[in-house]
Amino acid sequence: MKRVRVVVLGAGVVGFSTAVCIAEALPLCSVTVLAERFSPNTTSDGAAGIAFAAEFPDIPLERQRRWFKDSFDHLLAIAQSQHSPDAGIMLSSGWQIFKEVPAKKKPFWSDFVIGFRTMTDGELKRFPDHRFGQAFTTVKCECSSYLPWLEERFRKAGGRVEQRKVNSLQELSNSFDIIVNCSGLGSKVLVGDTSVYPVRGQVLKVEAPWLTHFIRDGDGKTYIYPGIHSVTVGGTRQEGDWRLHVDQGDTESILERCSRLEPSLKKAKVLSEWVGLRPSRRNPRVEREMVQLQGRTLPVVHNYGHGGWGVTIAWGTALDALGLVRQCLKEMPHQAKL
Repeated sequence: MKRVRVVVLGAGVVGFSTAVCIAEALPLCSVTVLAERFSPNTTSDGAAGIAFAAEFPDIPLERQRRWFKDSFDHLLAIAQSQHSPDAGIMLSSGWQIFKEVPAKKKPFWSDFVIGFRTMTDGELKRFPDHRFGQAFTTVKCECSSYLPWLEERFRKAGGRVEQRKVNSLQELSNSFDIIVNCSGLGSKVLVGDTSVYPVRGQVLKVEAPWLTHFIRDGDGKTYIYPGIHSVTVGGTRQEGDWRLHVDQGDTESILERCSRLEPSLKKAKVLSEWVGLRPSRRNPRVEREMVQLQGRTLPVVHNYGHGGWGVTIAWGTALDALGLVRQCLKEMPHQAKL
């Protein structure tokens, strides 16, 4: 029986999550991950990787809830297992604080994280510029560990990995039967999606082992996330900005803003600076289409445009993409029903 050849484009957290889901669920498919850059050189590698989400405007809330819950449950199970240190996943407790009371005091994901509640006046006292806050425990995923761990899991499921740049889907038409596009910002060129744009993020890793609670300003621009080996402080949200070099002005602004929330950071040693481009879109694109490639009609499953929420919803959208691949298989002529 001929195996169905599936290629996953992209080796970030969305690409490898999707590849693992397909390889483990559909052993009669041969799955290849194809990407120009692998860990530690992906956008995902620098992500703070803490799980909570913003609301996308045009996607049914029930679907967003499922994406979040599936991803959170997946990461939580790893965090509570023996694999936690190798996968770089830990529990993290802390506060999200707001200068003005938000319209929605309970976000759609509040039921899925652990112990979500409104902060007390006593807790808010240390943040005099902020009038409202939320306390909860979530998961933090360090992709510099998680991506190699996922890659190993993918290889154990029989997956293949190839490093090369793909300039056009046409290149793949003879080698594969299903294309799964997890190329993030690459989709701008690869599938001509003009609605994908970068949101530049700059972060610092600092040495501050005394910090154990995260603090995030509700505007998403200032945050302190203690991790396994260091504390990530940030950040910037610069839309349409393609600059990948470290901006000294941004570094100074980040340290000044974060020290206002946590004065002890003035004593922290800066270990590294990093810039990444979030692959943003008004809504993530998780759908399939049929594409004409060199005389062949090939199914293409898209899973990209997660912006700054890739780690948070990657596993959920990967399960959706797996469902779309299953549909493609059912509709293929003369192929085994998997």
